[in-house]
Amino acid sequence: MSTIIVFISLQVLFVPVMYSVGASHVCRSYCGNLTIDYPFALQPGCGHSGFRDLLFCINDVLMFHISSGSYRVLNIDYAYRSMTLHDPHLSTCDSIVLGGRGNGFVVEHWRAPYLNPSADNVFMLLGCSTQSPLFQGFPAGNHVPCRNVSGMGCEEYYGCQSWADLGLARMGLAYGTGPPVCCSLPFDSIKSVNLSKLECQGYSSAYTLAPLRVSGPSEWTYGIRVRYNVEASNDSFCKACEATGGSCGHDVEQLGQLCMCGSWNSTSNCDTIMKLSVGGATTTMDKLSGSLITAVALWLMSSQI
Repeated sequence: MSTIIVFISLQVLFVPVMYSVGASHVCRSYCGNLTIDYPFALQPGCGHSGFRDLLFCINDVLMFHISSGSYRVLNIDYAYRSMTLHDPHLSTCDSIVLGGRGNGFVVEHWRAPYLNPSADNVFMLLGCSTQSPLFQGFPAGNHVPCRNVSGMGCEEYYGCQSWADLGLARMGLAYGTGPPVCCSLPFDSIKSVNLSKLECQGYSSAYTLAPLRVSGPSEWTYGIRVRYNVEASNDSFCKACEATGGSCGHDVEQLGQLCMCGSWNSTSNCDTIMKLSVGGATTTMDKLSGSLITAVALWLMSSQI
């Protein structure tokens, strides 16, 4: 009878450790009115490894940081896997900012598979020099990459009052003996909006929210709309993890996938018996559990002799 009582007691003791009820949304957090969820995160080890050290919450303002600079995050749309960024030195229809103060958009090479401006996002590069890589071979041949994107481009942008405020008449901005003052193009055509390397004085960025149609540049939505994605294998892993009450994360050193299950992490999901201790260290409860198992096993063997 005593043996049965010991086993029942041990089962009650070990169930919370071996079969964790999970840590649903332990990685979910908030910054101001924005929800931070997978694949993004604010805490080390949470989210997808490709998005680590990307977001920072400063005085309830969510900031996005890449090699070209820091941007304010205006929105994260998890359904469409997109986010909207704001650069304080981005030119709009109301204000044209020159002097090379804008960030542009340059993402680290290893992040490129996960983050890129959306296909309907137009970048308009302003005041680029004749030596700019954009105009190599100009005026001979068709080497200038400038073109409209989703119905938006420089021809329309020249109609903004801010050009006249700068003392630049519309007719003086069109193609002439030199390259255009404004060159609109999609991100994919250059892969990097680096104002210094492109020798440009400023830039604007706008995107469409189809099927919305607007009448002109004064009604465009200005900002940088970025698409994000993760591998299909990560999606499957994350769904399995969350289905068992866990939160999707990664190993901060090896960058492998981890399902965060409260006091322990798993390489599969929170229903598995095999577990990886947080930080790679054995917890006090693990040590206690192991000692009790050993003690009971020895006691049972001695009682049967």
